[in-house]
Amino acid sequence: MIAKTKLLAGFLGISLLFGATAGCSNEEPRTERWATTENTNVKIDWDKVNEAYKNANGPEDLEKRINEIYEGDEIISVHVKDEDDKTQVVTGFFDKDKSGTVEDGEKIFTIKREIKDGNAQYQTVGMGPYYGYHSPFFSIVSGMVVGSMISNALMPRYTPMYTQPYTTSTARASQISSHRTSYRAQNPTRFQKRSTSGRTYGGGKSTGGGTRSRGGSRFGVRRDVARIRLDA
Repeated sequence: MIAKTKLLAGFLGISLLFGATAGCSNEEPRTERWATTENTNVKIDWDKVNEAYKNANGPEDLEKRINEIYEGDEIISVHVKDEDDKTQVVTGFFDKDKSGTVEDGEKIFTIKREIKDGNAQYQTVGMGPYYGYHSPFFSIVSGMVVGSMISNALMPRYTPMYTQPYTTSTARASQISSHRTSYRAQNPTRFQKRSTSGRTYGGGKSTGGGTRSRGGSRFGVRRDVARIRLDA
């Protein structure tokens, strides 16, 4: 009787062990959700963005220049607001929902311009996927050649033009896209091809990181745009 009891207990133990092993073998292997995630953000050359703002003759000229610089597929929309007669804030954003308004999750940079003692200074700060970039403060003094977007603000009796903000409309974004396509076709050597993975672009020297840029070249900037020389 005792022998039969031991035999039955041994059989049950083997059965349980086999069942547990079988259950483990049927379990799907675990995978890390972000293991193969890659950063697909397109580089932005901040030197050229800063130069574009310096030379722009208005919001439409600025958005055109910035989209000539940008090497990705998205259109960079801009929102320009004069907070008062001395302070202007430009926000660059990807209008993902085509609403024509700036959402927090769409912002990619801000440019803040301030007038102090008759001179201007501005700084660019990266946001969202480009968080971490801070430009130095760029100073604009009398006698420098700049676009009217800055120079007008240094004129006597200046009245802010964008207390009612300017924002890139969806119709305007379509025009910019068409212009950029033509621009890229006319300037093929200025744009490197995509990688075989299609995930990254070449070209820009600066990234979305925190490295400060120095200097600045005019990339994709038309030479025939009128400039205004500030009187001393």
